[in-house]
Amino acid sequence: MAKLKPHTLSGFMELLPAPQQQMERMMSVLRETYALYGFTPLDTPVIEDAQILLAKGGGETEKQIYRFQKGESDLALRFDLTVPLAKYVALNYGQLTFPFRRYQIGKVYRGERAQRGRFREFYQADIDIIGDGALDIINEAEIPAIIYRTFTRLGLKRFCIRVNNRKILNGFYAMMGLTDKSQDIMRTVDKLDKIGAEKVGEILTEDAGLSPEQAAEVLRFISITGDNAAVTAALEGYAGQNELFDQGLEELKTVTRYLTDFGVAAECFAVDLTIARGLDYYTGTVYETVMLDHPEVGSVCSGGRYDNLAEYYTDKKLPGVGISIGLTRLFYVLNEQKLLNPDLPTAPADVLVIPMSPQQRGYAIAAATRLRDLGIRTQLYSEQKKFKAKIAYAAKLGIPFALFLGGDEEAAGTITYKNLNLGEQNTADFDTAAAAIRAELSRLNQGSVIRE
Repeated sequence: MAKLKPHTLSGFMELLPAPQQQMERMMSVLRETYALYGFTPLDTPVIEDAQILLAKGGGETEKQIYRFQKGESDLALRFDLTVPLAKYVALNYGQLTFPFRRYQIGKVYRGERAQRGRFREFYQADIDIIGDGALDIINEAEIPAIIYRTFTRLGLKRFCIRVNNRKILNGFYAMMGLTDKSQDIMRTVDKLDKIGAEKVGEILTEDAGLSPEQAAEVLRFISITGDNAAVTAALEGYAGQNELFDQGLEELKTVTRYLTDFGVAAECFAVDLTIARGLDYYTGTVYETVMLDHPEVGSVCSGGRYDNLAEYYTDKKLPGVGISIGLTRLFYVLNEQKLLNPDLPTAPADVLVIPMSPQQRGYAIAAATRLRDLGIRTQLYSEQKKFKAKIAYAAKLGIPFALFLGGDEEAAGTITYKNLNLGEQNTADFDTAAAAIRAELSRLNQGSVIRE
């Protein structure tokens, strides 16, 4: 029988063990940081009823969704984590405590053209805060604070959380008599970084139906720049003309004021009137986060406030605010730019325990068990190979320590351990050896996942 040529589908990421360990470290930082803010983990099904997923869909979503029949069931793979969250909250409303704070790190699927940094299967890392009937504005300030802490703990320094408010935009368009065109305008403006102001102006006039004067005024408004105080002061000049605009301006001022109290460095966030978020369901504060040294990547974390998460599944009003990190895309860019810290261990174990002869297997098993009881990741090597091959195995995996347990060690109740990075070898009792190993492992694991 002819052998099949193994291959990975285009648009799907499959990592070797060492980079997979780097990805796992990133996920661990995310989980730990989200937990610090009182978010509970959630895991929704990858496959849902297609009608559930498409309730808020249509258009591009329906074109990109992976949909299939199984018997009489119409099924689909989830294309984001937000719609499954909406279903989950509506389904379990009576058992949840609000505000409901959840995080989820999981794979999603989109049948779009694979290209550099964009995948058909990819991890998203989401957090959302869902209210029951109402949700305080302070939550909209806490979300970017969580972004800041997450990226800082990962090791990123050169990033900016760009903040805006959809009410400001909707209010401004209402002043201009363009309410009926506001969604088209915001979807177009959202492409500003990708296509430039000139092309945006053309689309506004030719496709959205604005006059050249109206298009120029829109571009002039969203081009208000400066530090946060300067942008806010410029917006004050429009106050008093539209109630929705005034409400959005007050919310924006509140969010930026609280960001400082949350400990967000001033250089890491900015009011940016070009941020609209193309999705229609955002109703208040919106966010996009960019890596300042890699603007070509676009937003690596985005989201915002929405007023009714589960309107397609329940009559209850469930407002929320959340963000999503495109984790696979972010990892791909960091790896491509060689920004992942190569000094952090990527080995599957911290210690390789090697019995020097079959007679020491029992002693080696006992030693490995005691190390694991101390939380030291330990692998027992029992293959009947030459000593050189055993050491080569540890070196190839990057395991930092090897334990050699022979007849002398068993008779004396000691352990011979070698730091394979430094070439240092010592013999000591178990407690002394374990303490030395733990101290070195602590040193090796210092540092962040990302090294700019």
